[in-house]
Order: sequence, then C-alpha cells, then structure tokens
Amino acid sequence: MTRFELLHLLIAQARANGFEFRKWFITRLGLPWKTTKEAIETLAAERRYYSLLFSHEFASSFWKAGERITFQVPTQTFTRRKKDGTIGTVTRKGYTRRSTRDDAWRYHLRELAVAEEPLRYMRRYLRVEEDLDLLEDELDLDAAAEDALQQPGATPPPPPATGMSLVRRQGGTKPPERRLF
Repeated sequence: MTRFELLHLLIAQARANGFEFRKWFITRLGLPWKTTKEAIETLAAERRYYSLLFSHEFASSFWKAGERITFQVPTQTFTRRKKDGTIGTVTRKGYTRRSTRDDAWRYHLRELAVAEEPLRYMRRYLRVEEDLDLLEDELDLDAAAEDALQQPGATPPPPPATGMSLVRRQGGTKPPERRLF
C-alpha cells in the first residue's frame, strides 16, 4: 500500500466520522484547494502528513468518542521503604488494560508521538481490503452453505461462532432434569 493510498483511507475514515478535510486543509496549511486527490498528494509529499496526523481535529474524528481502547501498561520498577525500615525494590509486571473513554484520541496522539513510524501506527486502526480477505472467504462459505440448504432434505449448519463459544453437554443440548425428592 502506498503512502497516498494509506492517507486516502485515513482521511476517508475520519470524514465518515465528521472530519471536514477541505476546511482543515485550507485553514491549517494555508494552501488553495483544487481537488481531494491533489490535497492528499500535497500531504504525502515531504512528510506534510504529520500536520494531519497530529491535528486534534483529525484525531478526535478518526478515533470516535466512547470508542473502546486497549493499551499495554509497561513494567514498573521503583524503590519503597519497607516496614522494617529497609529500602526495597518493587517490580510490577506489565498488563493489558481496556477502557472506554470520551477522549481516547488523546491516548492515541500520545502513542503516535512516541511511535517510530506514525503511519504504521495509524495503519493498525484501518480496516482495508487486505484485512478483509478472511471475511470474504467466510462469506463464500456462508453462500455455499445457503446453496446446500436449497437442496431437499438438507439440515441447517450450526450457527457461526460469535464472540463467546457455547459449551454443550455430550448427548444432547438439554441438561438432565433434577428431582427434588
């Protein structure tokens, strides 16, 4: 994927969430507007896309308010005075934290600032055709299952797994009845 294509997808996702690219381009860069394609080409040239990626307007539109975010809290090491008066070193392991916040975009801007390649960081939050190949394969399987159901005497396939798997007892779907006496 080229830099131009990636920027185009990033802007499209932000525009779907309410970002006004044309207004931002004219006010922030101070350049005349010709077409969207030329504006994106201008951003792709000479790393001008940094002004877009670190823009608060863009970030707050790209990452919607209330979006669930997952982030890694790093390992922490610090010294602390113990009960007996000696000083000991405490090490806390890193862990994954999930949160829903109205200002998730601020977290992403901080992470973007420390990322070695900001475009690669942004790429992780895009759903593009390359990522959806698996989904298309699943849709093809669903279409094949529907064709099989059209044949007389066909039994429906089990429902696809979504989120949480169900565990069933062997020998049937109902639990055994309990007698109270």
